[in-house]
Amino acid sequence: MSALEVGRINVAARGVGVAQAAFDDAIRYAQKREAFGKPIFEHQAQQLRLAEMITKIRAARLLTLDAARKKDSGVRSDLDAGMAKLFATEIAQECVLDAMRIHGGLGYSKELPLERYYRDAPLMVIAEGTSDIQKIVIARNIVKDYPV
Repeated sequence: MSALEVGRINVAARGVGVAQAAFDDAIRYAQKREAFGKPIFEHQAQQLRLAEMITKIRAARLLTLDAARKKDSGVRSDLDAGMAKLFATEIAQECVLDAMRIHGGLGYSKELPLERYYRDAPLMVIAEGTSDIQKIVIARNIVKDYPV
């Protein structure tokens, strides 16, 4: 179980990294690309999308750091590793897709790294246990914390 905890924390960190890279590309592009006479960042829909992305990334990073701290201190971290892995990999997929939406058709071209992120993100969702497996791990652990 200890190896799984480390693996899940590792995959969670990768998910955070991919999500952050997608966000970084999207925010830069949104500030440079113009539509209707102004940068697309100034359009409210893009602002909302970017705000959600960065909030999810921050939450995923904090979950991952919390799980890593517990693992480093020698405490069982299967619950925390499962939550971090579940959330970070799911938001990685969401953030990559949102970054592609911001880029439009250009985001799907092989000229940009977004296309690679789009291929990498689903692998993280299944690596070290699928999201459904993580939910089972989480559920089995939370029952211990909330006895009847």
